[in-house]
Order: sequence, then C-alpha cells, then structure tokens
Amino acid sequence: MPRKSVQAPRKKARKRISSPPRQAEPEPIPAHERLLEPEIVESDDLATVEPEHDGELVEELVDASLTPFDATAEPPIGESDDESRASGDPTVGGQLVPVDPLSRYLAELRRFPVLSREQEAEIARRYYKYRNPEDAYRLVTANLRLVVKIANEFARASRNLLDLIQEGNVGLMEAVKNFDPYRGIRFPSYAVWWVRAYIYRYLINNWRLVKIGTTQAQRKLFFNLRKESERLEAEGFTPQPKLLAQRMGVKESEVREMQERMAQSEVSLDAPAGPEEDTRLGDVIPDTEWNPEEATAQEEWRNFARDKVEQFAATLKDKELEIFRSRLLSEDPPTLQEVGARFGISRERVRQIESRLKRRLKDFLMQQAADIEQASR
Repeated sequence: MPRKSVQAPRKKARKRISSPPRQAEPEPIPAHERLLEPEIVESDDLATVEPEHDGELVEELVDASLTPFDATAEPPIGESDDESRASGDPTVGGQLVPVDPLSRYLAELRRFPVLSREQEAEIARRYYKYRNPEDAYRLVTANLRLVVKIANEFARASRNLLDLIQEGNVGLMEAVKNFDPYRGIRFPSYAVWWVRAYIYRYLINNWRLVKIGTTQAQRKLFFNLRKESERLEAEGFTPQPKLLAQRMGVKESEVREMQERMAQSEVSLDAPAGPEEDTRLGDVIPDTEWNPEEATAQEEWRNFARDKVEQFAATLKDKELEIFRSRLLSEDPPTLQEVGARFGISRERVRQIESRLKRRLKDFLMQQAADIEQASR
C-alpha cells in the first residue's frame, strides 16, 4: 500500500508535464486593420520574372507569384517598436523607415490568394451569368500579379512603374467585363491582351506632350520602328526609310514622318528666340492665314456670286425653277427619279433640263462678269 501511494503522484506529475494546456490560436486580424500595418518588401521576385507569350500563363504565374502574407506572424522588431508604430512615429529603433510606394503595393498583393484553375472557371462562369461585383473583384485581385509581371516588360519605357501597373489594372477590369468563360480559354490568357493594350495606349499618349501616333499605322511605327531598325542593323543592312517601309508594310513617307517626330522634342512657343532677346518663338513664326485684303476679296466674291445666282433664278419659272433649286442649290438634292415622279416626266428628261440649266448659268455669270469689267474701264 505505501508503494502504490508513492507511485500514483509520479504518474500524475508526469502527465501534467508532458501535456501542458493548449493555447488558443490567435484570431486573424481583420483586413481593414492589416492594411494599416507598414511593411517593407523586396520586389526582386517580380522584377526577375521573364516575359512569356504563350497561352498557359497561369501555371508560370503561380510559380513566380509572391508568397502568401501571414498576418499572424510577429514582425522582427521589439516591443518598443510596436508602440512607436501604433503611435504613428515614422522611426523604428531610433531610425527612419524608408517608404517605397512600389514595395508597399507589392506587399498588399500578398493579401490576395491566387485562384486555382477550377476556382477561376467557376467564378468566371458565375460572373458571366449574374454579374456579381464580388466575383469580378475576386477575378481582378487574383490576377494583379499578372499585371505587375506584364508592366515589368515596359519598365524601361516609363519613369514610374506604378503608372504602368495602374493602366494595366484598368485593362484587367475591362477584360473581366468582356470575358466569355465558354470560349475554352483561361482568363489570364485573355486578360493579357487587354492589359498590354491599355499600357500601349498610356505610353503613346504620354510619350510627348503632343501625340505622335494618332492612326493605327502611326502607332505600329511608334512601337516597332526602333526594333525593326535594330534588327536590320544586326543583319548588316542600313535602316533606310524605304527598306523599313517594305519590312513593316507601310508607306515610306510615314516612316520618314515618324522618324522626324521621334527625333525632335517639344519647344514652347513662349520660349525666348535667343539668349539675350525678349522676342518669343511664337512672335517669329509666320502667319499662314489670309491677310485682311484677301479675306475682304473672298467675302465680296461670295456675295457677288450669291446675288448673281439669285438674279439667274429670277429668270426661271415652273419646272426649271424647281429643278434648279432642288438639284443645284440644295445641300441634299433628291434623285432624278424622285424629281421626275414629282413632275410626271422621265429621269432622262430631268437630267437634260439640269444640264441645260448649268450651261445657261455659266453663260449668265460670264456675261455679268464681262459687263462689270467693261463698266470699270
């Protein structure tokens, strides 16, 4: 009996030591509170992604995507640093924390999970049928990494990568609205064209203050002229405008015009004409408009022609007057068949009367001009 009384407490003690009470799991932080936490994230994982042009973009996107953000993990800073962050102090550990908008944006992307193929297809079909904004939101946020990846292809063409990402996000939303999930293709493979189109439009609209590409041919030249020139130089040819036009399927004059536009920069008309002059460039540009004498002469001639036409119309009556006003003076003349049906004659007869009126009008005007010239002498 004494031995049993000694062993019993040992088992209980061993049990208390081996199985301590389990701690409750921390509750996840709400999304609106997590957005307020400052964090610095390196963006090398997105910057090193090589652009691909095949249709299967999702598998590669998942491999190159950012690691999921753990909202419950403790940051590697001290307790005093937490207090400084909560109080809004921009210093951590007595030092300033660098703030990079791009890194902050990439950090926010970690909060949105990537959809699987099945989830993406289900949400896309549901949005196509019911147009629920929540489904569109999930499709857009799940593919924000795709926009960053495509924007990196154009990073050299813009000073601010975030501007390209913003335009690509607009294209992504347009792709969601126009996507048909029953076409047999995945949404990212379809959205990549919308994203690139909006980035292209942003670049060409903001390359210069004055647009250098307004037609489809000019936009094609803007994006491919330099690339085609480098390709010709690599092949051992001199990139002349004629050869470039043949290779790109455009006119030679369009190639020359685009080369001049891209080689020159904007000049303000308010800029001084010289280093020590008060004259502006706009003051020395010749005015190609009519001078007052020419404008007055043109106005007098229009008034003269209008008066003479009315004098000629006063000599006509009945059918001839109606055909003259409806066929020769009207901005929207009726057909010969319609005029002939109105007077009960054939369309050929209407054409003959119209031709005769034109000859009579010409003779009348020439006679009036001769009379005015003789009277001026």
